[in-house]
Amino acid sequence: MISQGQVLVTGGAGYIGSHAVLALLDAGYDVSVADNLVTGFRWAVPDAAAFHEVDISDTDAMAAILKGDAITAIMHFAGSVVVPESVENPLKYYRNNTAATRNLIEAAVRVGIPHFIFSSTAATYGTPDEVPVKETTPQIPINPYGMSKLMSEAMLADTAAAHDFAYCALRYFNVAGADPEGRAGQATKGATHLIKVASEAATGKRSHVDVYGTDYDTPDGTGIRDYIHVTDLAAAHVLALGWLEAHPGESVVMNAGYKRGFSVLEVLDAVERVSGNTIERRLCPRRAGDPGELISDNSKILTTLGWQPQHADLDQIVRHALTWEARLHERQN
Repeated sequence: MISQGQVLVTGGAGYIGSHAVLALLDAGYDVSVADNLVTGFRWAVPDAAAFHEVDISDTDAMAAILKGDAITAIMHFAGSVVVPESVENPLKYYRNNTAATRNLIEAAVRVGIPHFIFSSTAATYGTPDEVPVKETTPQIPINPYGMSKLMSEAMLADTAAAHDFAYCALRYFNVAGADPEGRAGQATKGATHLIKVASEAATGKRSHVDVYGTDYDTPDGTGIRDYIHVTDLAAAHVLALGWLEAHPGESVVMNAGYKRGFSVLEVLDAVERVSGNTIERRLCPRRAGDPGELISDNSKILTTLGWQPQHADLDQIVRHALTWEARLHERQN
């Protein structure tokens, strides 16, 4: 653990970032949060964390925060994450993800931040030829979201080669669930993540769930994804920070998933099973930019970080998501 300074979490008022803040605080780190609150929520940031309402693309403002808060490491979650939207509005994704990350990296180099943990994605692989997907699998994105993250990975690699700067890029598979203690969860309006959408349908917040694509080359024809509990993912970030601190000057890229996939229909079955409620399913054509199957080979993160997932169970992920929906309903009423 760092002995001085703080960890800056960008997007710390959002879904995954807020869980990382909790994990860092639980581990004894001091934390600052930078978020423009466009999609995040001020209430999602614990009082124990310093908060800055700021756009991370503002290099001068970010450099001032990094210096003023004595930041020694950055965890970068801020950005846009909806794959179909990226197809419809690619420039938004290249601005919010690629260009903003470039400016943040510049601020980090200017101030001399040695450690940077980046929220990347399995979408950088596109439609992979091999499943499970390894870190060495060719990265050929099929949507602007994946490309925006791949370009950011390239900037990190080039920056690490030129400066006293090291990074860890974690390529997430499908993040789901909520903090087991009910302290955080996904609150984004109009969310598109399947387990979130299905949980809303099961609790009466939505009338149905659209199933996009029933003709994939999978056992039941629907897309298969590797769902990772957000709390396990947050724990991986804390371990990654420890790894960077213990390996000065070294950078690493790792998949973050469970090496187990579930189809859309299997997920809906699980939500019905756990909630006891029936979900109306409407079959729709495939969405642009969606591969048929994405499952991680997680060997590297297991061996490199000694990461031991605690919530690698679909029903448990769903149960935590449903519990959060109830808490969110109470908060909003």
